[in-house]
Amino acid sequence: MKKLTIKINHVDKIEGHAGFVGDIINGDVAKAKFEVQIGIRLFERILLGRNFEDAAIITARVCGVCPVVHYLTALKAIEDALGIKLKKEIIILRKLLMLGQIIQSHSLHTYFMSLGDFFGLKNNLDLAKKFPKWTNDALAVRDFGNELIFAIGRRSIHPVALRVGGFRREPDIKKLQKLSQEIDEIITCAKNLSLFFSKLKYPKFFRQTEFIALTQPKEYAIYDGQLISSGGLRVAARNFEKMIYESQVDEVNRIKGKDNQTFMAGALARININHKKLNSSAKSILKKSKITLPSYNTFYNIFAQTVEIVHCLEEAKKLFAGCLTLFAVAKKNRQDNFLEKFNTKYKIKAGKGFAQIEAPRGTLYHTYQIDKNGKITWANIITPTAIFINNLEEDLKIYLPNLKKLSSAERERKIKMLIRAYDPCITCSVH
Repeated sequence: MKKLTIKINHVDKIEGHAGFVGDIINGDVAKAKFEVQIGIRLFERILLGRNFEDAAIITARVCGVCPVVHYLTALKAIEDALGIKLKKEIIILRKLLMLGQIIQSHSLHTYFMSLGDFFGLKNNLDLAKKFPKWTNDALAVRDFGNELIFAIGRRSIHPVALRVGGFRREPDIKKLQKLSQEIDEIITCAKNLSLFFSKLKYPKFFRQTEFIALTQPKEYAIYDGQLISSGGLRVAARNFEKMIYESQVDEVNRIKGKDNQTFMAGALARININHKKLNSSAKSILKKSKITLPSYNTFYNIFAQTVEIVHCLEEAKKLFAGCLTLFAVAKKNRQDNFLEKFNTKYKIKAGKGFAQIEAPRGTLYHTYQIDKNGKITWANIITPTAIFINNLEEDLKIYLPNLKKLSSAERERKIKMLIRAYDPCITCSVH
């Protein structure tokens, strides 16, 4: 019996701490396990007995890379429980906040976490020396995303300006005006970066899988939508838990379909499902890449993230117009606290609420039960990494046999590259 054991103690350049162990016996993969190295954090348990207003503030602390999406998804779920219907002006601002989150997170991952893999560069300082222009462009795009989050959430990490029914603090109008004047330049940077990524030499890989993402009839779904899969799944947020099986292995939640299928979520899944609804420049870049859709090469998730950055910037530019008009009208009418006009008033009541948003890494799901006093009696969070971690391991089982003749160092580099292509968030997975 010939046995090859592959052990990676630490996978760097991902959010959190994880390793990998795999066994190849007589040429067949007997084991391919992504090992999460962070203990369970019990956020859902922490929420029990807390006031409903605490849900968003607490769950934003699940992650420092993508706090906005937990913040917004918790707010949406609580608002669903209370039967709150937001006014369109508030939704515009929240969409802008979410776009900033994706721009910030994707630019961090694609350039500073993944690009070095294509050139054998482990150090980002070496990457900056090799590609000074691309580095400056990537930093400019990421900074723009952070500034957009700050302008609306009043913090770039763990925003505080939003509340159930609307906002508790007005966005920074001067900063939004400044960002609207800068956005064309940033779009140019993002387009050039995406075209650069489209020409990289991606490893050859194919495994047919089921993609899962939100969809909307008239827009590229991020803030809201119905969950669908490439395999025919179509489900509203309130029915999602009925369509999947959630288990916990080594303190990590894992999701499978009722028929034991695994899912891939994230940028590539969204592009495969919703590419026809991309904004024009993003759609043009995707077409020039000549990637055949649907694509089953997981490594293209990296390129798909760059396409989404361009799309999100184009979308932000469109939303800026309505947002700034709103501020201009209010200023003309001398409404000092005009945002209160758009906040929705509500009464506390018992209820159960559900919400889904497309996080940078895939679909995020929150559900809460609250009693008549507004106390949380039940909470469930399903993160993108929980959705795709089983799919990641299935990919690795297919990928490992192709690497057995490589040196141990090169084999480790290739495995890490595939894991990083998913952009896993380990702290979210052990929430």
